[in-house]
Amino acid sequence: MRAGNRRTWADLAFRAIETVLAALLLGMVVMVFGNVVLRYAFNSGIMVSEELSRIFFVWLTFVGAIVAVRDGTHLGVDSFVCKLSRRGKLVCLALSQLIVIGCCAMLFWGTWRQHEVNATTRSPVTEISMIWVFGVGYLASLAIGAQSARTLWRICAGRIRDDELVQVSESEEAAPHAAAYPAPPAKSVPEAGRP
Repeated sequence: MRAGNRRTWADLAFRAIETVLAALLLGMVVMVFGNVVLRYAFNSGIMVSEELSRIFFVWLTFVGAIVAVRDGTHLGVDSFVCKLSRRGKLVCLALSQLIVIGCCAMLFWGTWRQHEVNATTRSPVTEISMIWVFGVGYLASLAIGAQSARTLWRICAGRIRDDELVQVSESEEAAPHAAAYPAPPAKSVPEAGRP
């Protein structure tokens, strides 16, 4: 399979994941809003909606983190790294990816250690196994760890571009570098006695 086809498959997979995220968010909104309307208008509610919306929120957070890693949209402070040379940026990126892989390993290990407890515990209202809630740790740790391992491999193979060396931004907006904006012209101060 050619690299172009793999990229297409990855793009399709992430597009499907984004669709799942949208469905989770829609489900949360419908359940919470519907429950609010039912409570205020009819003095009743749907018992499972509160629990399911919490489960959806947990999944939305973890799956959203997977997509954010791929897109490079996690927030961070890049002011130090931006001032480094290419070699310094490569070292910082490699170290950060190793830290991320270590955190993913701890998340996976913790989920594994709690698996039996979560698999045998039932949620109070829906009575589904709690592994369906906490098991998202498996998915998140493997997906984020795989993306970090791929980035490390690309660093070692010398296939990482300069624009990929800083993988966080200081704001949610993709702000261009400050050098792109010229300084405003200095205002002239009128002399004393002149209007």
